[in-house]
Amino acid sequence: MLDEYVSKGGQRLRLGYTTGSCAAGAAKAAAQALLGGEFPERVTLMTPKGIGLELEILDKKSGEGFASCAVKKDGGDDPDVTSGILVYARAEKISSGVDIVGGEGIGIVTKAGLDRPVGDYAINTVPRKMINAAVTEIAELYEYKGGFRITVFAPEGVEIAKKTYNPRMGIEGGISIIGTSGIVEPMSTAALIDTIRAEGNMRKAEGIKNLVITPGNYGESFLSAYIHGAAEKCVKCSNFIGEAVDIAMELGFESVLIVGHMGKLVKLGAGIMNTHSAAADGRMEVLVTCGLLAGCDREALIDITKCAVTDGAIDIIKKEGKLEETMNIFCGRVQYYLDARAKGRIKIGALIFSNAYGVLGVTEEGQRLIRVISEEYGNG
Repeated sequence: MLDEYVSKGGQRLRLGYTTGSCAAGAAKAAAQALLGGEFPERVTLMTPKGIGLELEILDKKSGEGFASCAVKKDGGDDPDVTSGILVYARAEKISSGVDIVGGEGIGIVTKAGLDRPVGDYAINTVPRKMINAAVTEIAELYEYKGGFRITVFAPEGVEIAKKTYNPRMGIEGGISIIGTSGIVEPMSTAALIDTIRAEGNMRKAEGIKNLVITPGNYGESFLSAYIHGAAEKCVKCSNFIGEAVDIAMELGFESVLIVGHMGKLVKLGAGIMNTHSAAADGRMEVLVTCGLLAGCDREALIDITKCAVTDGAIDIIKKEGKLEETMNIFCGRVQYYLDARAKGRIKIGALIFSNAYGVLGVTEEGQRLIRVISEEYGNG
């Protein structure tokens, strides 16, 4: 178990290590058994993060021309569905080089734009480099001049992959062997943003020019009924709207339309681009301000401040007969802050809905983008 910690949100959280580190550790031990005839109980591994690992070697097997073993994934205090699974590596001799392939439980890339080409096993670049370095170290130790075929597999990966975003991301049949640092940081913002970028890359590779971003499942469900084809081609950004916009600009999309539930996107009316409650709130303050400017009664505005969710506040504004005016003001504020984020580098707009009322508002640029995206996606 890795005895390294970080402090986040006032909590002391234990770090873990990635499936890539597990694969590299298992490959190192398998290569050692193949050349030396015995498995080590543990192997040491230096991660790209600069943190050293000591990994226990499990389920050791060897036979004519091969050796295989496993390392148990440890996600630390991160809520990772792969934590606890066994990641295996099987080592065999070949004439030269290091040939890394996948086996049972390792996904196949089915869509362009990911780290690996279509048809390849979802064993990403950094884990491949770690595996290569690990087995090369063993070859040098035993003065072995030939190469290795390393097969990475994870029998539990087929079922576990169904609980991940892998099928949506174009990885079928198993988990990915991933990690850029070798280390899992609990509740890693970087990992989430990497997922947004990977999905954006995939949409770009599909030829999408005008990107649709939505925070999550509510937006995806709404899109399935509102813009033909958009639910299948949108990018989910969770709470990281600002980062998603930045990525859209970085990847060269022509425009981006943000579609989301009022409960999330209301914060855009205050320029809040990370909509997680731990980052900022301001939901009722935004609606009170817009309601005030629309002419809502003072008592109604006071009642809005007592609401726990935006649906209740919208009900109050609706009863005041000021919903349209309030949403027009709100959408103007959202467009202002989105333009400030985009800085003229990309066309940007937003569509805001609620489950009770459907479309609540669309920003000025959003109106145009809906037509553009409907045409592009409908013809795609």
